[in-house]
Amino acid sequence: MVWAYTFLILLLSTLVVARDLYKILDIHKSASDKDIRHAYKKLSRKYHPDKNKDPEAADKFVDIAYAYEVLSDSEKRQIYDRHGEEGLKAHEGGQNPHANPFDIFSNFFGGGHASQQARRGPSSLTEFEVELADIYKGASIDFMIKKRVLCDHCRGSGAASDSDIHTCGGCGGSGVKLVQQQIFPGMYAQTQTTCNDCGGRGKIIHNKCPHCDGNKVVDYTAHYTLEVTPGMPEGHEVVFEGEADESPDWEAGDVILRVRSRRDKGAWRRKETSLYWRETIGIDEALLGFDRNLTHLDGHEVRITRTGPTQPGFVQKIEGEGMPLFENHNLHGDLFVEYNVVLPMTLTPQQRRKLAEAFQTEPHHDEL
Repeated sequence: MVWAYTFLILLLSTLVVARDLYKILDIHKSASDKDIRHAYKKLSRKYHPDKNKDPEAADKFVDIAYAYEVLSDSEKRQIYDRHGEEGLKAHEGGQNPHANPFDIFSNFFGGGHASQQARRGPSSLTEFEVELADIYKGASIDFMIKKRVLCDHCRGSGAASDSDIHTCGGCGGSGVKLVQQQIFPGMYAQTQTTCNDCGGRGKIIHNKCPHCDGNKVVDYTAHYTLEVTPGMPEGHEVVFEGEADESPDWEAGDVILRVRSRRDKGAWRRKETSLYWRETIGIDEALLGFDRNLTHLDGHEVRITRTGPTQPGFVQKIEGEGMPLFENHNLHGDLFVEYNVVLPMTLTPQQRRKLAEAFQTEPHHDEL
């Protein structure tokens, strides 16, 4: 009995660690077809072996393709949800064949060889401002973009169902018509024009898709995360590949963010790897010196001291307290502190006498 109980525990443990296709695509079990397509688009680009040279990327690319193959097929997904991968194997006669992951990728992004792929749609460029402290420390910033995506009901066909799509009778599906025009008696010229029945598409839709009203695309708000690397240069462009507006007529372009530090009324400024801070001191500190702490962008304290007179506009250089280097975050540029000296608005008679004694000048008689 003890042996049987142990075997049962091991069997349950094996079932628990079985791969979860939803986790592979990083989606919830209630994910829509649109969510599945979006997840596959993002992850397949990230782990494609031609782009990602990590030794584990190829295996992840294969798993991602298989997960998409199953979950994007409503019948396979239903079987998987109920019975797991073993159920899929039983349904397919125990063979459970996998499609070529590169064929899936090629078909998803236009199909065929490079010369046959769909043309690329326009990319979008956005100026994206972030806090200077986020560029200093590094940060993950969530943001949203409104764009157009393929209708997940008709998959970009614009028709209510596949049976509502028919070959155009006016052009025979070619999208063009041949028109003859008489030039002289007995002489005709033949020209080719876009079919006015189907608009050059070669297909006619009898019943429009009720979800997109035949437009093939719908409005969608996509959520993204911008990873700000410490020391990121001003104007650095971060590319989200294939995340621009979708269309059945082209492969989606890129979303490009041009990152810049937000200009505010604070005293911090940046120039490449150098940081600039404007420190205000009183006349007494300007003359006698001071020892104080400056709170840096990440909260750590920087000690600034002056032992002698400080002229207005004097700039003090503090090495190694500037921006992190983009190529090596362990190295930093320099910090430059510019001093602003504030003079008092009024002086008491006693203050004037003491200043006169210090500077060995005679005070005005009306202030004695």
